[in-house]
Formats: sequence, structure tokens, C-alpha cells
Amino acid sequence: MAVNGEAKANGASGLAVENVVIIGSGPAGYTAAIYAARANLKPLLFEGLRSGPPGGQLVTTTEVENFPGFPEGVSGPQLMANMRAQAERWGAELETEDVEAVDLSQRPFTITGSSRTVQAHSVIIATGATARRLGLPSEDDFWSRGISACAICDGAAPIFKEEVLGVIGGGDSALEEAVYLTKYATRVHLFVRGNSMRASKAMQDRVLSHPKVQVHLNSAVLDVYGDGAAGAGDTQGSPLKGARVKNLETNEVTDLPLRGIFYAIGHKPNTELFRGAIMLDEAGYIKTQPGLPTTNLEGVFAAGDVQDHEWRQAVTAAGTGCSAALAAERFLAERGLIQEVRPAGGAAAAAQRAAAAEAEEARSAAAARAAAAGDDTLATFDINATSHRGSYALRRLYHESERPIVVKYISPSCGPCKALGPILARVIGEFERDIHFVEVDISASPEIAESANIMGTPTVQIFKGKALLETVRGVQPKSEYRRRIQVALEAKVEA
Repeated sequence: MAVNGEAKANGASGLAVENVVIIGSGPAGYTAAIYAARANLKPLLFEGLRSGPPGGQLVTTTEVENFPGFPEGVSGPQLMANMRAQAERWGAELETEDVEAVDLSQRPFTITGSSRTVQAHSVIIATGATARRLGLPSEDDFWSRGISACAICDGAAPIFKEEVLGVIGGGDSALEEAVYLTKYATRVHLFVRGNSMRASKAMQDRVLSHPKVQVHLNSAVLDVYGDGAAGAGDTQGSPLKGARVKNLETNEVTDLPLRGIFYAIGHKPNTELFRGAIMLDEAGYIKTQPGLPTTNLEGVFAAGDVQDHEWRQAVTAAGTGCSAALAAERFLAERGLIQEVRPAGGAAAAAQRAAAAEAEEARSAAAARAAAAGDDTLATFDINATSHRGSYALRRLYHESERPIVVKYISPSCGPCKALGPILARVIGEFERDIHFVEVDISASPEIAESANIMGTPTVQIFKGKALLETVRGVQPKSEYRRRIQVALEAKVEA
């Protein structure tokens, strides 16, 4: 069956039945969305939030040098932004929220997101994997207060600048993070449990030749230590001061002074949502048929790192995303379940496309103007405007504004910061003229970040009447920012 526009069949429950729902983004999810959209299936993709930022692990990397088609390399966040835009261009529907539950026991399948519930004839699981923790005795006390699993997100924080830092791991990601941190640290210690690094020869050569990186083979971090503990308050207590390291050959244990330590010890598949519903292997990865994206359930497919414990590369993830979309299309066609959603034709559609193009051009022009304008200055600052940029604007608003002030702290290479941009922009737009919004680059304004006790990006703070009301770390759903801003608007603070 072929229909135009947004029409979809309804199931017995009254919910719209999608051709295919894709759970998870990253190269696997976005590629699956591109192929499914080009097949006129109009896929619905849940990008995820709490299990990882939209775009997956690549948004927390710097340069991707081995993805075909980019001879000079491409940043992970930019590659994911390109894939996302391509999926949208072909008609995929993207929801930047988590899937809270799935019911694969009856058809059509039911998928419950943070803000909506849908049914689908087929499902593609591309939930990827999240960074592992070591489980150190003091880990929880110093998590996000000196311990991080994302050097790209948090490395530019003032607490790490001109300090000695550490990275744990021996793979490509660990070595890449060690090199990245040399931009901010005076020295970077790389701790590797084995007697050799697992990273590519090119990455090993880069690390071994770097004057700021010291490699410790056969070394295990037993614990970290510092002044103060989590719970002392966001503005009290010092970050960690060092790590207790054991030489696995000599059994000697030493205390090594460090001000930050970054984990790069691998990932665990995000499959808790599907445990008991589909077959997983002993490590928690989804079992698929050899060379195919099919699971033990007809109509349920898996792509990317969630089913790949061997290669875990961006290009292989994209390939399995393609395979999953093609397999889903074949599954639907063989059972007569496809409801094609073709682009609408006629003058109305042409007008819609023209309006969309005009809106996109306007957004691009506005972004270009903002980039060209840079931070607010004495000459450009306008207190009546809603959105601002830079430390000058923040200082002025802090002392002069009667509205709640929403401050977003970012760093230049932070992929999650880019993912947060459109999410927060939509929310800020809903409160136009009721609030002020300021974006602050912590690498350009380290003194602001230090006084605000910013230990990683992205971080959002909400002020009113010079009082700090909220601190929100990471990327959260629109509903969470909306709720906190509404609370700030209603809050009574002393003048």
C-alpha cells in the first residue's frame, strides 16, 4: 500500500503502527534510518539520551581518520551531524528521547518512549554500548569530580588545565584521549594493564613519541584519593589528588599525584532493555545470525556495537545499519505489511519544501551571523534580547537581569555539547522574553568555569536573583530542561 504524507495504519490498541522503529542512533542507527527512509518506510528513530548522547560514541571522539570518503579525516561529532541531517532529509522521523520499555511478545511490537508510545511491525536495535567503569572503592566519590569517561567532553575543564592527568586503557580510544589531553595537561600518564598496548601501530607511534605522555605497562589503578567526598556540595570539596597504582610485575604499590583520571577501558552493550525478550550472549551482546542482522525474533534486527563484540568500528556499524534496514524492508514486503509513505506531490508539497528550505536557510544564516559576531561585547550587548554568548554577557545579566538566566557551558571538541544545542534551543524558544540564555565556552572563559565549579561539559546552570537554582550535567530530555526553567520562573528569591 502506498500513501502520501503522514498517514499511518492504526493497531488494535489505537496506536499508530510504524513500518519500522529504530532504537538508538550513531552510525548504525542513522544509516538504518537513511536506507529505510529512502525505501519510503518513513522510519521512526529514538536517538536516546541517558544511555549516551545522540550520535553515540563518535560524538565523544575527536578526529576520525579511517572513515571512507574523508581523506583529511573528520571529527566524530561532525560525521554524526552529517548522518543525522541525511536521515532527516530523506524523511526519517527523529525523536531525541529514550526508549523506556519494549514489548516484543506480541505483534505489532510496542515501544514506549519518554513522551510517546508507538507500535511497529519491525524493530531495529542500534543502542550501542556505554563506557565501562572500574569500580574503584572511591570511584563514586570522585565521579565527575576528577574521574571521567570522556576526555573530549571534560578535558577542557579548568580543574584539569596545566595539571598532571591520567588515562586508563591500552586501545585506540585510550591513546587518542591521552594525546588529546596533552593540549591541556602538563603531563599525561597512560596506564596499561598488559605488557603491550592493543592500539593500532600508528596510534602507538604517536603516543610513544609524544614528550608529554608517559606509558606505564603492567600497571593497574587500585583506587584514587583526594580532599573531600561527593555529597559535600557542588561548590565545596577538592577534586582528586592522585591514584594508587600497582605494578603487576613487581607488586609494588605507589601513590602517583594526579588531578584527573579518564577511563578508556572498553564498553558494555546497552541491552538491559531487551534482556529476556531476545537472545543475548554471555557478554550481553545481541545474538544475530552469522553475517546477518536477524535475531531470534522475526522482525527484530540488530546493528552496530550492540551485536558486535569483535570489530566495533564506525564503518562496520554503518554497514550493519544498512543491512538491518534492507532486511526489515524485505521482512515487511514478504508479509504484505509495508505501508509506503511517499513524499507528497503537487503544489502543496512544493510549497512545503520551499518553506522548509527557507527555514533551513534562515537557521544557517542566523548561525553564521552568531559565529561571525562571536561573544557579546559592550557595543553589541542588548539586555532585551533572549540569547547571548560569552562571559561579558553573563556578567551583565547576572547583575542586571530580573529574569531567570540559563547558562550552557560548552567546550570546543565536545560532541554532547553539539547534541544538546538543538534540544536546548527548542526549549529556550518556548520561554522567549521570559528568560535569558547565555552560552559560555569554558576554554575561552576559564575563570567563569572555575568560579561556577564546572568540571565537565555540557553543563547547564539556572540562576535567578544571583542565586544558583539548578545545575544539570550532560544531555537531558527537553522535558527536564522545560520543567527546571518553569520551576525557576515560579521561584521566589531574595533580592
